[in-house]
Amino acid sequence: MKTAESKSRPESISLVPKNIPEEITESDEQNFFKMVSVDLDQQQKKQVLTPALTCPRQEKVLAVHWHPEFVPMDLITRRIETMFPNKKQALIIPTQHNQILSYGDYSGVEVDCYSGGFNQKVQLLLHFENANVENAHMLREMLAHTFKYRSSQLFDFIHTLTKPVEDRLELAAKQTGASEDLVRFVRTYVIKIEKLLDKHIATVPVQSIKNKVLRNFFDIQRAEYGDTLIDRAQTFLTAVKQIVKSHFSLRYFYRTSEIIEEARHLNAGVVIPHPEQFWPILLADYDVDGVEVWNPQSHRYTEFLISVIKEKNRKAGPSERPLMIFMGDDTHMGEKTRHPSQQNGEKAGREIGLQPAWDDLCIRKTLIRANFSRERVIEEYKSRLAG
Repeated sequence: MKTAESKSRPESISLVPKNIPEEITESDEQNFFKMVSVDLDQQQKKQVLTPALTCPRQEKVLAVHWHPEFVPMDLITRRIETMFPNKKQALIIPTQHNQILSYGDYSGVEVDCYSGGFNQKVQLLLHFENANVENAHMLREMLAHTFKYRSSQLFDFIHTLTKPVEDRLELAAKQTGASEDLVRFVRTYVIKIEKLLDKHIATVPVQSIKNKVLRNFFDIQRAEYGDTLIDRAQTFLTAVKQIVKSHFSLRYFYRTSEIIEEARHLNAGVVIPHPEQFWPILLADYDVDGVEVWNPQSHRYTEFLISVIKEKNRKAGPSERPLMIFMGDDTHMGEKTRHPSQQNGEKAGREIGLQPAWDDLCIRKTLIRANFSRERVIEEYKSRLAG
């Protein structure tokens, strides 16, 4: 495989050991089981139960876009109670990727789907009163199909490195300046991961079968190889992942309209999250309850989106329900369980119910003009979910 010229990155070569054990060692086995485990040790539980900040002045908590991942709900509840000790009004709904989960009286899910009009994968947040998902057999089957298909991306990712798919690896090496030795190092460990997955697939929790497996396995190697080498390996892996994702077929996802139709059949609320990631969805005129105008990773156009929704509601007919404004914290609770030195700092800083844009003075001015607040959204959305 042709990679970036070694002359341009001599330091990479010096960091890669010449004799990397290709056989699976006892340490590899231990690291693998540690990586795929969803059982929390005492330190991890302590991290979940100890938020970095508390919000004693916040009495209204709206959290309808967050991911429990493998963290037990009882620990999440205790964390929320610690963060918001004086909350008086709340709407808290989990939105696991392609899997319906419940919290209190409500259930939710974030669904991957496909919008053919502009040929792009998009996502929707679906929210329900618990009673409305008791017989959601069709939706659960659709989600199971989507979950399985999304999980298959991990194996495409792995096979790109183990088979290997030379043109993809060459492109990733060119983009990141990876040397042949660095690529060899990465491939050696990905081959080990592939063998370990094949050997133990029957006992690996389904929620562990995702692209993060590779990132997490390499992070565990930091103790042996140091941060510099692993950081470069992660950079190369990320480039490979993005190339794999760009080749991932969208035609196996359900159409956005199909998901919305089934959701409405169950009296679900439907919200468009982080529209900055797929702008054309705002022009598609889908039957949705609202739009997420702020998110930790999508907040460039918050005030503009609020103004657009305000104007759209002003022009709506008397029989049309107004679009609502939401904000999402997009918290991934699994990140809270990682060792602080291995956390993604931006993701680790997210908290369920923490959306500072509601209290930003400039944004509040726009919200007031649009007649929206946390309190009003909670009341109105609960009413809609009740049918």
